Amino acid sequence: MPSIHQILKKYWGFDNFRPLQEDIIVSTLNKNDTLALLPTGGGKSICFQVPALAMEGLCLVVSPLIALMKDQVENLQKKGIKAIAITSAMSFKEIDTALNNAIYGNFKFLYISPERLHNELFLARLSKMKVSLLAIDEAHCISQWGYDFRPSYLRIAEIREKLPDVPVLALTATATPEVVKDIQQKLNFKKENVLQKSFERKNLAYMVLYEEDKLNRLIKICNKIQGTAVIYARNRKKTQEIALFLRKNNISADFYHAGLSALERNKKQEEWINNRTRVMVATNAFGMGIDKPDVRFVIHMDLPDNLEAYFQEAGRGGRDEKKAFAILLYAQNDQLELKRNFENSFPTIELIRNTYQAISNFFQLAIGAGEGISFDFDIHELCTRYNLNPLTVFNSLKFLEREGYIAMSESVYHSSKIHINVNKEDLYRFEVSNPVYEPIIKLLLRSYGGLFDYYVPVNEQEIAKRLKTEKTFVVKQLHELKKLDIIDYIENTDLPKILFLQERKDATKLKISAENYAQLKERAKKRMDWVLHYTESRHLCRSRILLSYFGENNTNDCGQCDVCIEKKKSGLTPQIFEEIYLKVSELLYRINVTPSELKEQLSNYSESDYLKVLQYMIEQSQIVLNKEGKYQLNKIK
Repeated sequence: MPSIHQILKKYWGFDNFRPLQEDIIVSTLNKNDTLALLPTGGGKSICFQVPALAMEGLCLVVSPLIALMKDQVENLQKKGIKAIAITSAMSFKEIDTALNNAIYGNFKFLYISPERLHNELFLARLSKMKVSLLAIDEAHCISQWGYDFRPSYLRIAEIREKLPDVPVLALTATATPEVVKDIQQKLNFKKENVLQKSFERKNLAYMVLYEEDKLNRLIKICNKIQGTAVIYARNRKKTQEIALFLRKNNISADFYHAGLSALERNKKQEEWINNRTRVMVATNAFGMGIDKPDVRFVIHMDLPDNLEAYFQEAGRGGRDEKKAFAILLYAQNDQLELKRNFENSFPTIELIRNTYQAISNFFQLAIGAGEGISFDFDIHELCTRYNLNPLTVFNSLKFLEREGYIAMSESVYHSSKIHINVNKEDLYRFEVSNPVYEPIIKLLLRSYGGLFDYYVPVNEQEIAKRLKTEKTFVVKQLHELKKLDIIDYIENTDLPKILFLQERKDATKLKISAENYAQLKERAKKRMDWVLHYTESRHLCRSRILLSYFGENNTNDCGQCDVCIEKKKSGLTPQIFEEIYLKVSELLYRINVTPSELKEQLSNYSESDYLKVLQYMIEQSQIVLNKEGKYQLNKIK
């Protein structure tokens, strides 16, 4: 077998690994269970793809995001590496064919969504697969302490029992110390083994700017900082409004959200990646799997729900390791909106049951039916038909997912696919007996390889052009061939999917743990409180706050965030500045004091030093001199 450096050079064109990548790969090749923590853009996929290529057999990759799977499979295929994916959006026949190919087709990678791991069909075939490595992407999803918990991840341990000698490589970009410990326990690591690169991004300057007029501040930032950018906004309407405002101010901008068609999203993404669009204004649907190295600034127009999501999104800036900025703009009412969104994200148990009843009726599922079946899901049609609130429905579905009743997949464009169900001799006999279908069958065989073996992506418009007919006629004939069981034809869609993990229940008897509900809400509140702490802190380095959230406590001030820049103006060392700042804050928290009383309390410091800190706190509106001539903490933000 080739060495890991030869593999890296052959398929990725690199001479050397990034820091920690080689350690992770060597640990995996030594058959050690390994948890790899690398920040966003740290090159996680190489950490399991390289060792898999250096080993005999198949790498089983568990991933929760269809878009990410699709992207990685396509990238591997472009390199000439055989890879295939099984997702919650696929039909039984598609999965059956994919599994056969994974066993007999000499594939190196099988990507699978966690919900499909426990499907009877998959489990029956697993024993026939020569699995060399089990890679768990987005491993934080296994932990109920994490921000993106998925119950289906908890059953990965059962798969391990069927693969006792196969090492596990778990990877994530965001994990607190509790989550790091939980991941290893839930995956039944033989011994603790964490390889972690510091989450510190030395080239990324974090800024939190209080600003009531965000749009005009945005223009100033865009004019001051050169290069491409991502601007995150909470909802779809805002992305369009902000992009339009930027264009009116002569800044090249476009918007992106999950409500656009797949063709529109792909086009907008390509324009931005190729620098024909400078600024992309987007919801959090944008960015996953996109590795554009030269993003010079990332701006959040709204407070994020948690620091994990913020860290990932902000981390899309400066992946080329050159200077970049992560800027959070907030106004007085943003904190109220964040708290309101937090409350809205926890619908009552009764509303969750009502949503379950509505989707079961929407898909016309009888009680006891539906297990393992996935459906195209249009949330707007559901809400219109049953007069429901989309936000309530979305958050209720997230709870039903956490409880293991359903799985939701994101909106991803899937090309039309065809698989020929009969052998070559039977197909020839069918053509002779049914000459009306001969032209389209012959064209399919000439144009697309592997139709007897795989589900092959096809383009109806291109087929129609070659047959010199209309696309509608091609689609009609393909559906007819499907009815005759000559082919399986799956027409393109970009709707999200809902997969029923269990048979439909009576909604009134749906088990939703009140204790689990309360714990989830408490943990979500703690994550929200950290966001507020990050936003409100006026004396702690932004980078140090983020690093401490992820368990890195022995760190130094970054020297480049908004807080550090203001501290530098005082001319004091960070240590002295912080000592005086905390002493003043603690004193004024208890009582208001006159300037002479404050001087007495700070007698251990030189007058020029503490006056510099006082000046900073006054300029930042943190303290004021009241009518009685005493210093007091300013309660008004």
